[in-house]
Amino acid sequence: MNTADDCLATKQPTTRAPHCVLMAAMPGSGKTQLAQALAAHGMVRLCPDEEMFRRHGRYGVDFPRGQFRVRERPILDDLAVDLRNTLSSGKDVVFDHGFWTPAERAEWRTIILSAGGVPMLVHLPVPHDVRWSRIRERNRNFHTDPNAIYFSEEDLRRFATRFVPPGEDEPHLVYDGNPGTVISAMQSGQDGRPSVQPEELQRAGRTCLGVPNDTPE
Repeated sequence: MNTADDCLATKQPTTRAPHCVLMAAMPGSGKTQLAQALAAHGMVRLCPDEEMFRRHGRYGVDFPRGQFRVRERPILDDLAVDLRNTLSSGKDVVFDHGFWTPAERAEWRTIILSAGGVPMLVHLPVPHDVRWSRIRERNRNFHTDPNAIYFSEEDLRRFATRFVPPGEDEPHLVYDGNPGTVISAMQSGQDGRPSVQPEELQRAGRTCLGVPNDTPE
């Protein structure tokens, strides 16, 4: 039984309110990898970048770089409707998007709460060199991969000046690289602030994913 599917299916109370995972993260931090892992375990994944690619094509090729935000806003509005409907149906959601500022995160927490859901914020802190290495690799696929928006290292450094990591006033979970930890936090906490110690969450997360608890970190 020790799988994340079993954890989601059998360990969460049937009366538990649906959760929505929001991510505070920069490009190249592993948002999509985490979101896809959670989706594989039963959560509904909503992804603005994929919808942008479907509607408008490639950033900086099929539409000017300076128009990203104005084209993204209607997509976010549409996905907010999808989010409300999905949460209202009782399903958990992971929103595959990097929410950079407290104001953005507050806006989406309000949307989630209005639909009867529980917001859970996950922070993915990853060093610049690691993020740039990942982005440089995925830039090769930007013509065909909707999740491979082309960025330069200068872009990445500029984005970092606009990113505000969550502080103590924003309940959140710091991602440890294990999707099972996020699943465990959903089961043990209400808003991303776990009610058990991080090392306990990590052990529970490994159990959820079928990994022995004595596995080295």
